[in-house]
Amino acid sequence: MAQARVIRFRDEFRDFLRFVKRPTPGPRLPRAAMPALAADWVGSIRIGRLLRWVLVLWLVNLAVLGPVAAAVASMSGASHRLDPTQLPLMLALVWAPIVEELMFRFGLRRPGAALWLLPAFVLIVIYGRSPWLGSLLAALLALTAWPRLPGVRWRLRTWRRYRRWFPFVFHVAAFAFAILHLLNFTALGGVTWWLLPLFVLPQWVTGLVLGWMRVRTGIGASIALHAMFNTGPVMLLLLLSWAASMVEDSLKAM
Repeated sequence: MAQARVIRFRDEFRDFLRFVKRPTPGPRLPRAAMPALAADWVGSIRIGRLLRWVLVLWLVNLAVLGPVAAAVASMSGASHRLDPTQLPLMLALVWAPIVEELMFRFGLRRPGAALWLLPAFVLIVIYGRSPWLGSLLAALLALTAWPRLPGVRWRLRTWRRYRRWFPFVFHVAAFAFAILHLLNFTALGGVTWWLLPLFVLPQWVTGLVLGWMRVRTGIGASIALHAMFNTGPVMLLLLLSWAASMVEDSLKAM
């Protein structure tokens, strides 16, 4: 099997910046020669490179975007719904990366299929986790791996029209992904509407990177990056919860 030409991380980062300025639905970054479907799901996942992107996102969110979002939430009286003592690990590390990537980014390169898959993913997001929705998700995953999935092949004229509208589609998907995370906050009723995007600045920038990763590398890589990114906040919340319980136990023992 032919080997992909390895490009440097800084070249990938430059490609991301150019892509965000003018998104296009292709081409892919260099990769090993393999069937398109296999490459889309597993062929382009490189753990070392994904770890670098995770570290960049953690640094940007921790040093810049996170403090801005936290300050706006504090000033407006809003609070986060997430309780570190009741942390939904499967939701954060497995369910959310798969559902959200398929819902917001699978269709960036397979728009025809997304037109009829999207309603099912919206249903899953609205009604949450349940056995029957888990079965539905499994069936959808199987369908996305089917080479003859309806809507995959578009006429050339339709595809050209989609390419023209792709920058709008890409940025709307990233913005919608961020806005969805407003559901993580409470007491937003009294917040001025134009401040709401500031609550989800970290998710917006992360969504841009995930969208680029999906288009340039594959849906499998964007799901993996999403899961790895979520691991950081989850571990931090667990650590803070553990530290708080240790302090509480120490005070009780005094």
